[in-house]
Amino acid sequence: MPMSDDLTNDVQGIITTAWDKRDGRKIPETEEVALAGGAVEIDATFLYADLADSSKMAKELDRRIAAKIIKSFLYCSSKLINTRGGKIVSFDGDRVMGVFYGDSKNSSSAKCALNIKWAVDLIREKFESNYESVRNASFKICHGVGVDTGTVLAVRGGVRGANDLIWIGRPPNLAAKMSDIRDHPYSSFITASVFNQLNEESKYGGTEKKLMWEKRIWTFLDESITVYRSNWSWNP
Repeated sequence: MPMSDDLTNDVQGIITTAWDKRDGRKIPETEEVALAGGAVEIDATFLYADLADSSKMAKELDRRIAAKIIKSFLYCSSKLINTRGGKIVSFDGDRVMGVFYGDSKNSSSAKCALNIKWAVDLIREKFESNYESVRNASFKICHGVGVDTGTVLAVRGGVRGANDLIWIGRPPNLAAKMSDIRDHPYSSFITASVFNQLNEESKYGGTEKKLMWEKRIWTFLDESITVYRSNWSWNP
């Protein structure tokens, strides 16, 4: 049978297969979701961290130095996500996505965003002090973090032997879009849905207990939404 016939039958099979959906009580593992029709609905908070200017890094820096910068960013971001109780669910080049679940998911993810800001400041300082090419580059090492919360559907995509979970819903998509915002010195962006569920410690910082988040209106898919940005960092 030609490959075209196989693919036609496979797509039709996906269309006609009913979803076997269940509510999630935790962040699912890939093998816990059936490849054919399996789906888990879960209320979770998604954090997306994106290193800026990776194309310029590849163009201007020795690739071994660029690779060390990206590796440092992914390592620190991943470790901080795990430390704050999140779970790494995706890597995409110089980006990482974490999922937080439970009663403190919003406060934990907001703190994590500020922790990543601290880590990127550290990475910039260390690489600029060690490499003249980084000090003289046309860009500064920086990043963006987006956080949104809500109900998503986790399904399994791919083929047998090569598949993973994909997350359907606003939170992962909006978090990824916000991580692309370049608004120096602001690098952490959370939606009002996240901000409205933060505990006091995640809202106010410093000895004077100042509000760490600044309200803004941003457009996503032709809809005006309220987001909060921060230029604060949080020593982990």
